[in-house]
Amino acid sequence: MKRVVVIGTGLAGIRVAARLGEDAVLIGEEPHAPYNRVLLAEVLAGSYGPEVIALPAPQGPRLRTRAIRVDRTARVVQCEDGAEVAYDALVLATGANPVLPPLRGLFEPGATDLPGGVHAFRTMDDCVALSESVREGTRAVVIGGGLLGVSAARALARRGAQVVLVQQAERLMERHLDPTSSALVRSHLTALGVEIHTECRVKAVRTANGTVTHVELHDGYVLETDVTVLACGARPRTGLAKAAGLEVRRGVVVDDELRTSDPHIHAVGDCAEHADRVYGLATPALEQADALANALTGVGAPKTYTGTRTLTRLTLPHAADPLDLAAFGETEPLPGDDVVQLTDATRGTYRRVVVRGDRLVGGVLVGALGGVGALAHAWESNEALPADDGAPLLHLLTNDGGL
Repeated sequence: MKRVVVIGTGLAGIRVAARLGEDAVLIGEEPHAPYNRVLLAEVLAGSYGPEVIALPAPQGPRLRTRAIRVDRTARVVQCEDGAEVAYDALVLATGANPVLPPLRGLFEPGATDLPGGVHAFRTMDDCVALSESVREGTRAVVIGGGLLGVSAARALARRGAQVVLVQQAERLMERHLDPTSSALVRSHLTALGVEIHTECRVKAVRTANGTVTHVELHDGYVLETDVTVLACGARPRTGLAKAAGLEVRRGVVVDDELRTSDPHIHAVGDCAEHADRVYGLATPALEQADALANALTGVGAPKTYTGTRTLTRLTLPHAADPLDLAAFGETEPLPGDDVVQLTDATRGTYRRVVVRGDRLVGGVLVGALGGVGALAHAWESNEALPADDGAPLLHLLTNDGGL
């Protein structure tokens, strides 16, 4: 078999290496054992120890170093520790870096490290540093109200921190949720003691002795803080690919065989851009990894990747009022779309789906998610709904089985 080198120890890289077995050489700079990044919020909340979210170690060799250059002519990966690793096929699974907002005072002139008290929330090191900084009553400001920011705010609140969540958009998780379900998430966080500011932009941070002590909002309001968390999204990590002369737009551009502009180099996961789309989610990363492993080994199907229809799940545990939600597809209707909505205040459930013509194009479910499996199947299959005056769709909405 070809000698395959995989750069990156996230979900996608580990999946490819595990599927290839002893034939894959894995290069990754994080000192920790590979772990499931999706569950970092549970580690921060104290629900899991780091060992619980560890991924099974691949059988092949692993180099704990940083890949610094790809020599495409010699087909060699050069590493920071001086190692040179030859490849027949190279897989870039370099993931993504956290977006650092351009806040006044965040970086001193010429500085590259974040000031004291400020944390990104992307890696196990970030999670450990945050955990060590938070005590009962710690004042924490979370900047960003998407999926990552909501998860971080909930985790910090469960640790006993006094949390303020600042979101520039008009509602929480606006990319995934409709206004009603977003309001339910807001109510849940508020019940945990989280103070939430939406339609509010952070202007600057103020430091004392190298540590951020205040966060200044655009309207002049100032928040005192001990810990500031940057949860402003992620950007594909493409530096290695760019330096090697590969085609890069938002991410490393790949075709349906997950090949880059160099046919000997592939890309999967958060760093990859397929059909003008960068997913940044676990399910597409794993599907890409499996398709590539099938192609490289000649075993299994499919051997090409044509895209992923993604479903977002978020569970917000709380002793008195847990919240579980799912969102998929287009949650906001276009003119001419049909919307079917069911709300049960007694059970605390909310279900809303969008139908375009005879197709289910998206939906949001909050609480009692037994029916999400059947709805997701109807959406993923992209098949016409039976013409029966909406009865089949209503059955899906009220079905508590099939997850």
